[in-house]
Amino acid sequence: MRFLSSFFWISSLLIDETWKHLERYAEKGLRTLILCEKKLSKEEYHSWALKYQEAITSIEDRDKKMEEVQELIEKDLILVGATAIEDRLQDDVARTIAILKETGIKVWVLTGDKIETAINIAYSCALLTTDLEQIIIDQKGEPEVLLAIETELSKVKDFKN
Repeated sequence: MRFLSSFFWISSLLIDETWKHLERYAEKGLRTLILCEKKLSKEEYHSWALKYQEAITSIEDRDKKMEEVQELIEKDLILVGATAIEDRLQDDVARTIAILKETGIKVWVLTGDKIETAINIAYSCALLTTDLEQIIIDQKGEPEVLLAIETELSKVKDFKN
């Protein structure tokens, strides 16, 4: 039992350290990737693959069904490692955004990336500057997102008045 608890402590320590590294990478604007593994028998895989095929071909609630099936397999994973790469902006992105802003077009950042990565990239292409206020909405569910948007919108309206 002592060995097992030590193993879990080491595992937890490695996970914590890996997470710290990923946060530092994201703060530098790097794209991060976590690699995990899980051993499955052929039968387990084929059973899961059939469910997944059914989910991706579903006409109703496809995204929800796919997520539910993905969650079946994406647990009890073993952390193998993590990496980060630089995802350079395409040429003239900063200049294009500047032109859009000069013409009065409002530019927003909507992303599925980590918040730190998105903010760093927005600064690197001059979409964000230190004199701009950031409104960050990072809730997960639709009701929570809508409430956060309404809350932030009311703050902006109050500020204008």
